[in-house]
Amino acid sequence: MHRSTCLTTWWTRTELYEEAIKYYANILTPFSGFVTKKINEVLALNVPVEMIATSHGVIWREDPTQIVKKYLEWADSYQENRIALIYDTMWNGTRRLAEAIAEGIHAADDTVDVRLFNMAERDKNDVITEIFKSRAVLLGSPTINKGILTAMASLIEEVKGLRFKNKKAAAFGCYGWSGESVGILNEQLKEAGFELIGEGVKALWNPDEESLNAAKEYGRKFVAELVR
Repeated sequence: MHRSTCLTTWWTRTELYEEAIKYYANILTPFSGFVTKKINEVLALNVPVEMIATSHGVIWREDPTQIVKKYLEWADSYQENRIALIYDTMWNGTRRLAEAIAEGIHAADDTVDVRLFNMAERDKNDVITEIFKSRAVLLGSPTINKGILTAMASLIEEVKGLRFKNKKAAAFGCYGWSGESVGILNEQLKEAGFELIGEGVKALWNPDEESLNAAKEYGRKFVAELVR
């Protein structure tokens, strides 16, 4: 096969997998137990599979069971060596905390794929897919009216229903007065089934150098706790 054809085939398959995992993460995650059970029932029949023609998706002709194998993989508490930091911010203070935590994580373990997402600027389905792929997540929001920003509230509410398994988490954020956001995010994460690492980290106003250094240190400790 010509090299350009091989590259095209590889790229197409990679793109299909990305769309497929997005669908799985956002729709099928709560039903993973059923997915595994039903696929194994069908495979046990030992029926030759020449084609899989889905009702609302691509038709798998070449090695059609490749997507079946992917579904079994995704249904098994799937995670990659990845940590997602997802935040919303008012005056960029929470963004700076996120960047400092990410720097600390990378300094402690440069093999981890660290991803940062501003929830107000990203598609929610894409962010949920990143949570699905990650072994741990950190959610950040400043405190506003004794609560959290709406983009983060919307995200965590949807994540609760997806019931992700075997993932760890923490919260962070800036505040000007009472500083409830980190506690609220911690409670929401526990309700969503995540295992919390520590009490999170927060900073008064726009974080100063001391606060940023504390956030970096928290990032180092966070990734160290993942391997315990």
